[in-house]
Amino acid sequence: MKVAFVLGTSTGGTARHVRMLAAGGAARGVRAEVFGPEQAGRDFAFGAIAGGRVSFTPVDIADRPRVRHDLRAIRRLRRLIRAWRPDVAHAHGLRAGALTAIAVALVPPTVHDPRPALVVTVHNAPPAGGVTGAVYRVLEQIVALRADSVLCVSEDLEERMRARGARRVGRALVPADVSPRPAALSSAPVTTDGPAGISRRVSAETRAGLSLPGDPDPGRPVSPARPVVLAVGRLAAQKGFGTLLEAAARWRGIMPKPLLVIVGEGPLEAELKRQAARLGLDARFPGHRDDVPALLAAAAVFVLPSVWEGQPLVLQEALRAAVPVVATRVGGTPDLTGEDAALLVPPGDARRLAEAVRAVLTDPALAARLRQAAADRGQALPGPDDAVTAALAEYEFLTRTRR
Repeated sequence: MKVAFVLGTSTGGTARHVRMLAAGGAARGVRAEVFGPEQAGRDFAFGAIAGGRVSFTPVDIADRPRVRHDLRAIRRLRRLIRAWRPDVAHAHGLRAGALTAIAVALVPPTVHDPRPALVVTVHNAPPAGGVTGAVYRVLEQIVALRADSVLCVSEDLEERMRARGARRVGRALVPADVSPRPAALSSAPVTTDGPAGISRRVSAETRAGLSLPGDPDPGRPVSPARPVVLAVGRLAAQKGFGTLLEAAARWRGIMPKPLLVIVGEGPLEAELKRQAARLGLDARFPGHRDDVPALLAAAAVFVLPSVWEGQPLVLQEALRAAVPVVATRVGGTPDLTGEDAALLVPPGDARRLAEAVRAVLTDPALAARLRQAAADRGQALPGPDDAVTAALAEYEFLTRTRR
């Protein structure tokens, strides 16, 4: 089987998911090519997958509607698909999906080479209003009418695509990579104490990395007596970190004093730092970190305050790390946590978010129950092999029914 994966602009989960499917498919004998922005090819090393058995070809798919760019991308996709004749084209995201749908429709079928089956995975909710929202509604319609199969990362997206008239709609499996435990955690003794059962399975270097220039002692690790409230994600409006900062201003009376750590980079970095300073918060913005598993092990509570999520990879990592979770009840988050492995609150509600974090930090029994529920839930999460198996089954079904 030949599969062409089409990827738009991505800096995180979507590109990692495509890489996982391409690598897993290649390991099972699938001939795979990835078409997408040149930057994504460099960032995620698609050409190095499976010893070079997966090819990567640059296609300039912009991150927002641009008529000339989009027409060039459609023409290039059409030429690539017509030349390679994959059995399946699997596009990821509404923009890549709509452009691929048009390109596939323009590929003339032959007796021996029909058009490829088109699968589109919808990873994110479209913008709600304005011109951008209107454009994305058109993209949704194109995908719904042209795709042979639409896979969605959450139930609400499934309902949207069915309402748009999609013929075949299913759930996409987007698991986090299951990696070995970090060396920093493998030999350290496990002890818990303090009001939230703070894990000490973390190196001094990890906590030292949370200090900032200008601190009274910037080289000194953050005190293990202080509970770390950890959030991880792109510093963008979707992630709801502004609401988290408002919530943090409401838990000042907790002792030992919690330390809020927001890991990530993005366009709102300067604005969030100004907000934290205005609120007088002791918060850390350490930027991108490669030791997120170690930080999760150090956290008293992991907070996901997003406005919307699909199947967030960092939440899956938090569940596997058995960290108490406070999250917003949006998108696919409740499907991952269930009702017992997280305290779920409405999005944008700083008061409810603060109350939930306070409960975890001040109630050892609640924190212990959430840790155990997270561990149980994490063990039951699907892994990369499950995702590859599900995708290949969908490809086989579509190609078989076409034959």
